[in-house]
Amino acid sequence: MKIIVCAKQVPDTTEVRIDPVKGTLIRDGVPSILNPDDANALEAALALKDEHPGTMVSVLSMGPPQADEMLRECIAMGADDAYLLSDRAFGGADTCATSTTIAAGIKKIGYADIILAGRQAIDGDTAQVGPQIARRLGIPSVTYVQKIVALKKGSVIVERQMEDGYEVLEVELPCLLTAVKELGQPRYMTIAGIMDAYAQPVTVWDHTDVALDPADCGLNASPTQVHRSFTPPAKGKGEMLKGSVAEMSSQLIERLKEKHVL
Repeated sequence: MKIIVCAKQVPDTTEVRIDPVKGTLIRDGVPSILNPDDANALEAALALKDEHPGTMVSVLSMGPPQADEMLRECIAMGADDAYLLSDRAFGGADTCATSTTIAAGIKKIGYADIILAGRQAIDGDTAQVGPQIARRLGIPSVTYVQKIVALKKGSVIVERQMEDGYEVLEVELPCLLTAVKELGQPRYMTIAGIMDAYAQPVTVWDHTDVALDPADCGLNASPTQVHRSFTPPAKGKGEMLKGSVAEMSSQLIERLKEKHVL
């Protein structure tokens, strides 16, 4: 069985700051990490590899050259090989252009029984790229997968997380699944894995390698653009009411009238 995991290197959001003048993210000096949901997707792939001997797990990412380090971490956890789509032509991509490029990378790698991706990236939170990749590849997809129940010949049964429970779905292979954190707690890297990760190369492809015209990827192919990012103003400090229930109720009604809620 062949599994491809789509992973993204993202800034550690606890460290992100916004430029007050430009309104853009300040990435200089900010540590980068493997996107958490993608780490859950990788763990699910590695668990399937453990259960089904002979399974190959490849990790694919689109990003700058420094994403090489994140991909080596994936290999150190147990992935067999890694591929990086890195080219200035890919820069400025929205979800539409990103899915085009990643789908081209998957086609370059070749056939996969299952493609796994995180539900969403913490630096965008769109949850759009996974389903868009599936659409471009012409394969079915299931989002918000919290459990892989069973792998059958030609299909996989999964639990899809819902707001008030879950639904059980059977989907034909090949397919794409997007993972939530319940799908698997990421394992730690091993010493042997780290040594192996730095002993083998990460394959890097540009737009010519995946047969993409610069007009069809990156900013040139992005119908949506982010003009400004900003931090919402902090909410004011809450007011604690004191007194008996009747007194506090009266005070609350007066406050609501002042704000024209009542």
